[in-house]
Amino acid sequence: MKKKKSSTESSVCVDGFMTFGEGEKGLRSADFMCLDDVAVEPFNGKCRVQIMRDGNVYVTELPRRIRNRAIFREDNASLSHGRDGRWYFCFSLDDSELEQLPGKLVQQTSAIAGKVIRDLISKS
Repeated sequence: MKKKKSSTESSVCVDGFMTFGEGEKGLRSADFMCLDDVAVEPFNGKCRVQIMRDGNVYVTELPRRIRNRAIFREDNASLSHGRDGRWYFCFSLDDSELEQLPGKLVQQTSAIAGKVIRDLISKS
């Protein structure tokens, strides 16, 4: 086992076998079996995987998604302020409640708008 370290990154080189495949639903997979006796910290995360024509594989972990915290919330709706300086209104409803959608949307949107108005008045 060879170790290569730099000031910003540490990596471990191992020998092994990689198997490429495609499942019944057309989803591709790549499995690696290590032949060296090595102990590494396991992780599970969302990654970007590139498999090149020559068989080289590059896996890069993606940064975690930072979720916006809801400022005001109703049964099916929420209002949040993003780190990008934008306001987000989210409304969701099951298919079985489609007939109630217009009424619930108007009622919950009005309720959140009222909360925003009260909050703006209290801050000024």
